[in-house]
Amino acid sequence: MLRKVAISSVVVCLAVGAAGCIKAPEIVLVDRATALEQQAAGSYSEIEKKLARATMAPRPAPLTPEQLETLGMATPTLVDDTERTDADRVDALLQQHCVGEAKDGLVVDTHDACKGAADRAQAALLIDRTNNARQQLWRWMKERAPDPKAHTLDDVRKSWHVQHARGVVCGGWMQKDDGGWEEKKC
Repeated sequence: MLRKVAISSVVVCLAVGAAGCIKAPEIVLVDRATALEQQAAGSYSEIEKKLARATMAPRPAPLTPEQLETLGMATPTLVDDTERTDADRVDALLQQHCVGEAKDGLVVDTHDACKGAADRAQAALLIDRTNNARQQLWRWMKERAPDPKAHTLDDVRKSWHVQHARGVVCGGWMQKDDGGWEEKKC
């Protein structure tokens, strides 16, 4: 669209008795785009409005507990997470297959089989604490045995593990006799 600003036929007469009049020339200013360019570009105000309304608005996505579980995320518990013990955390990691109950009675890292999200560094610290506590327990049990010299620490550990394996959480990751891993059936 051509925008013409015309100073047309503006006559400036000299007041001092000049014999003639001066006529200003016609001036043409062109806006940002020519008329042809504007016609070719078209008007997309409706589409622009729809696009503005359809932009993403950050908000939480409503997911069911089943959907969260398939994504590997633990459903939030009703109990405050700070009240969970190390044993509760080990049980949760056993069910996720991030840690496993080894045949020697220790907890081991099986993060390659992990279902869902778990912090590997925190799991490693938890494994160390749990294994240290178990080894202390086995030494204490050996010292408290009726005849401490009759049993080795390995004997105490094996008998403890047999009893402990019965109480492992259902679905927990346990080592088989052949060295492979499987979920505990309940």
